[in-house]
Order: sequence, then structure tokens, then C-alpha cells
Amino acid sequence: MSAPPSMMIEAVQLDRRTQRRVLLAMITGLVAVVATMSGLNVAQQQMAVELGASQGGVLWIINSYTLVLAALLMPAGAFGDRWGRKSILLTGLTIFGVATIAAVFADSVPAMIVARGVAGIGAAMIMPSTLSIITSSFPVEDRGRAIGVWAGFAGAGGMIGLFASSVMIDVLSWRWVFALPLVLVVVSLTASYRAAPNSREVRGHPFDVVGSVLAALVIGGLVLGVHEGPEKGWSHWLTLSGLVIGACATAGFIWWERRHPDPLLDISAFADRGLASGTVTMLIMFGVMFGIFVVLFPFFQAVLGWSALRSATAMLPMALAMLPLSTVSPLLARKYGKRPVMLTGVIVFASGLTIMALTASVERGYWSVLPGLLFIGIGMGLTMTPSTEVITETLPEDKQGVASAINDTSRELGGAIGVALLGSVLSAGYRSAIEPKLSTVSADLADRASEGIGSAFVAASDAGTSAPVIIDAAKEAFVEGWIGSMWLGVAMASVALVFLIVRGPRPQESNVEERVLVEV
Repeated sequence: MSAPPSMMIEAVQLDRRTQRRVLLAMITGLVAVVATMSGLNVAQQQMAVELGASQGGVLWIINSYTLVLAALLMPAGAFGDRWGRKSILLTGLTIFGVATIAAVFADSVPAMIVARGVAGIGAAMIMPSTLSIITSSFPVEDRGRAIGVWAGFAGAGGMIGLFASSVMIDVLSWRWVFALPLVLVVVSLTASYRAAPNSREVRGHPFDVVGSVLAALVIGGLVLGVHEGPEKGWSHWLTLSGLVIGACATAGFIWWERRHPDPLLDISAFADRGLASGTVTMLIMFGVMFGIFVVLFPFFQAVLGWSALRSATAMLPMALAMLPLSTVSPLLARKYGKRPVMLTGVIVFASGLTIMALTASVERGYWSVLPGLLFIGIGMGLTMTPSTEVITETLPEDKQGVASAINDTSRELGGAIGVALLGSVLSAGYRSAIEPKLSTVSADLADRASEGIGSAFVAASDAGTSAPVIIDAAKEAFVEGWIGSMWLGVAMASVALVFLIVRGPRPQESNVEERVLVEV
């Protein structure tokens, strides 16, 4: 059954001024979601002290947001397709804003976990809606550049959050890390209400409830298992439970979707080279980039002895390289093809990782990693936009919410996997490198220093004259472990490169429709 003709019109054209307002609304909402994800990491120590939280409690405060966000992206994208993307966006912004205010005043760990989890619900409604509204609001000739702006801020939003949160912690207190997301939510809510069209699908079919639940279990289970593995161990019951639930739900989701007359996600769509290569590329690239954040920030703070603000500032060159290229890459893709641009981006990205693996050292400090950071930013800028485009182009206009959710889920799942893998390699490399360096130190101090570079600094405070030996050994061992994680990143980027060579999008593969349906 189609929607009543009186409620729908075709090919509604937004003027340039309205398009700019729509883009502003979508970008501010997106950055609010991404910035709050990374910004709270800077506040871990202060938050733990004020709330009396253990390390496990702090991790749950951070992970509850990302877990709920990742799990609900696909259902939320489908809700937008069905009931209106603007409606879901406004609802998500409201939920996110209220939950963020609750987090500001939370006075216990359970209250903070609940507030962050509820904020994750709102964030899951915001992320896919922002991209799907952009794809349905801009004509084909302008859509690539609009997606480029969105992709650039999706990648740089984390660094913006780190920088803003570091300023707030240094100047005010950790609770002010929520100030930027709240301001951005107010701006996005106001601009979206005034300018954004309420595009939606026009087919009246039963909503795929079972598929939505299974999709949430797939991503939620896998992200839970990957998050808990490095912290609690891969044989811990919580880790295994998450991975088993995710694996079983994956099998059930595929079985159900292949038999449903109108599925949440047509599994056969992944046979399309564009959707498959775009998803794999986004998953790997963001996995490595999120992993870099985890290993690079301690390098600045523990090895170089920098403050949180100076460390966050040191990450900005990567964002400055990424943002302009994400808007230029659609023009390059239009001239040379998406596949060559994506391949070039992955090669440059892998080159940046290689440079850091070969040149990083304690002695040369920041200058040993800056060239690699710039290459990584350039590679991400070239890759993100065409990868996002081929994902959204594959699915029809009435499934743009789901297409956007696939894109966002690739980022979140990839980020969880990348943090777990690169973090585990760093930890293992650190332990194996520091042990022979502490042969002259007592066994008790050596064991404590082997737990991590933070523990090594604590152990050094009790070591007397052996303190310099422990600190120097910890710094050198951290860099050696970090180099190992960079080589793993190179290997992961190589997988993306090979996949693009073998199964990259063909020039003629495009399902972009020039007409959109917008609710009046």
C-alpha cells in the first residue's frame, strides 16, 4: 500500500539557503554525538575521584554509551525511514539533551551509567538521521560535497571533543565536558525544527520488528564482547556471553532477513561491490583510527609528560588534514572514480602508520609522530566520503536510514575492534619489552611496573634510587609496544587495500536516484 497522494509530493527542491541550514543542523547534531563519545575519556581520573568509581565503573560509564549507541543504530535508522527522519532526529536530540543534563548532575556511578546509556539511545536516533536527511535533501550534483562535510566532521568530531574536554578540565571541572554537546544539541534542535524536511519511505508494509531486535543483539553482543575482552580477559563469562550472543544473533538475523518479504536489511545487497567495499573499508579504517587514539594519547601524556590539553592539541593536525580533503574527495571521485580515490586514501593511510612505526621514539618525541599523523589524516580524508557515498548509493531512497545506519555501525563496530586489537598488542608488547629492562630492580617492583605505564610510574614513586630506571624502561617499553600496534594497523589497512583491489566499486555501479520523496 502506498502512502496517500495528498500527503506526499515528489522532487521537492530546497533552496541553497535552506540546504546550508540543513547541513548546519546535521553537522552540529553529529558532532555532539561523536564529541561526547571521546570527550569523557579525558575526564576518567577526575570522574573516578568525585564519584568514587573503580576502574571497572569508569569503563562502564564510558562503554554504556557506545554499547547502546552501536546496538540501536540499525533499528533507529529503520524507524526514521518508516516514520520520518526529522521526527526521529528531533526525538533523539531531545532524549540526548535531557540525558546529558542528567549526567551533569549525576552523583553516583549507577546514575551516571544510566544517564550515559539513555544518551546512547538518543545518539542512535541522531547519527543515521543526520546522514539520511542530507542524502534526501541535496540533489545528486551537490550530494557528494554535503556527504563530504558530514564525513569530515564524523572523523574529526572525536578530536574536537578531546580538545574541548581538555580545555574544560584544565579551566573548570570535568562536568563541563558536557557543555559543548549540550550547546550543539540546542543549535541542531532549533535548526532542524526550522529547516529539515521530514523525508520517509512511502511503502506501507509491516515493520520488521524481529529483524530490528536481532540487529540490536548482533551489534550489542559483539561490541560488548570486544569491549570486555581486553579488560576482563577473553575467557571471562561476560566477554564470552557477548560474543556468543552476537554470533547466534548474526545467524538468526541472516536467516530471518533472507526469508522476510520486506526485510529490515536485504542481505543480498552485500553482493553489491559498492556496499561491501564501503562497509569493509569504513570498518577497518575507523577501527585503526580509534585504536590510534587509545595508544597515542598515553604516549603524549605518560611518555612525553604533556597535559591533557597539550595532548589533545597535538592531535589537531590530523583533523586539519582530514576536514578539507573530505570535501575535496567527492570532486576527485567524480573525475577519477571512487575506487581509485579510495585506494589512494588507504595507501596514504597505511603509509602514515608505517612512518610512525619506523620513526616513533622517546628521544624525538612529537616530531617523530607528526608526519605520520598528517598522512593518516590525509588518507582518512580521501577515503571517508567515497566510502560513505557507495554505501548510501547502494540502497534505495526509502532505505536511506538503514544505509546510514550501516555506515555508522561500521564505524562503531570497527572502533570497538580496533581499540581491542591495537590495545591488546600494545599491552602485550609493553610487557615483553619491559621485563628484560628491569633485571636490576626487585621482583615486586618489576611486577608492578609490568602491568602498564601508569602502574610503572606509581611503582617508581616507591623505588627510591631505582625510580629513573623504572621510568625510562616504561617509556621505552611503551614505545616498543606502540610500534607493534602500528604494524598491526598497517596489516589491517592492507586487508582493506586488497579488498578494494579485488571487490572495489565499479565506475558504473550507482543506484543514486535523482528524485526524493518529502513529506509535506
